[in-house]
Amino acid sequence: MTSIRLPPARVADAIAQTARRFARAELAFGHGTDNPWDEAAALVFHAGGLRHADAPAAYEAVLDLAQRRQLRTLVQRRIEERVPAAYLTGVTWFAGHEMRVDARVLVPRSPIAELIAAQFAPFIDVERVHRVLDIGTGSGCIAIACAHAFPTAQVDAADISPEALTVATDNIARHGLVDRVHPVLADVYDGLPAGRYDIIVSNPPYVPTADVAALPAEYQHEPLLGLDSGPDGLAHVRRILEGRGQWLAPGGLLVVEVGNTDEAVAQAWPDLPFLWLDFEHGGGGVFLLRME
Repeated sequence: MTSIRLPPARVADAIAQTARRFARAELAFGHGTDNPWDEAAALVFHAGGLRHADAPAAYEAVLDLAQRRQLRTLVQRRIEERVPAAYLTGVTWFAGHEMRVDARVLVPRSPIAELIAAQFAPFIDVERVHRVLDIGTGSGCIAIACAHAFPTAQVDAADISPEALTVATDNIARHGLVDRVHPVLADVYDGLPAGRYDIIVSNPPYVPTADVAALPAEYQHEPLLGLDSGPDGLAHVRRILEGRGQWLAPGGLLVVEVGNTDEAVAQAWPDLPFLWLDFEHGGGGVFLLRME
């Protein structure tokens, strides 16, 4: 690892210098941030033990020598190893909620967060949401956000990976939701408890197998299980769609992120009335289907 100079002591200067370094390094963003400045701020605030809620006043804070050395190490790893910032800090945010993450789970980044924060309005009445299913929960971020959005609902957080469920279980406990959010070892619908759901939401794998190796280096740090979805990228969404009739309650919603395989999904199921959602804060490739 090639050593770089210590970052400046003043937080604002450290962010600016780090952002310039990230821009020159031509990093790939998309794991919680989409630009060098926000990525730099995440690492500087972490090294300085600062809260993002305290910005902009925190920009005038001064990092001590130990914090500057820690930041230098984080910056070097981000540039040389291409490790996503969320894995370096061990924390990220989803729908306004803090989540612990590591390489056992994907870094939360779905635009579905915006829909959850809006309580899925205008597509469903909040009062009628009693059960929610999150397929491929990973860190538990979607399940936990749904539990916050629907305070009386029971939420099943399903994943095929025991390692991911360990992370999700920790996050569920940190949010005080052990009575309402239930980790479930399940392969899509196989392994779920009986009953139907008012909302089924999923950010499943949707990358074609041949495309995984071509993803930027940052994505290679994430679990393959959360990315690869077979030769056409549709293996998981195919199973989700096939089982929806058995698991959705009358009037229920199915919301699935399929990313840049959206055109392939539309072509594969031309008779399904997909509603493709737009998001104020960016992102796309998310469809909604009603049970009816």
